[in-house]
Amino acid sequence: MATDRHERIRKRAHQIWIDEGKPFHQHERHWEQAITDINREDAESSGTHSKAATAGSAERVAGAGPALAEHSKDAAKPAGRKPKRAEK
Repeated sequence: MATDRHERIRKRAHQIWIDEGKPFHQHERHWEQAITDINREDAESSGTHSKAATAGSAERVAGAGPALAEHSKDAAKPAGRKPKRAEK
């Protein structure tokens, strides 16, 4: 069940990233927004707000970085290569 929720958050954060034009270094903000969106969806479907309001804390700690790391600029760089120097 927690895995399903995590996957929903991951997919929502990915969609936010795409909708915003795939900006670099925004994965934490996208992840937080996705948690808020999923909490809202869950609260609306269950008719309660108390459970959804506290449910996102584990995802913030456990999932924000690695879940969307493929979208960061640094993750796209090949390992072991130094950036090119600007020509004068």
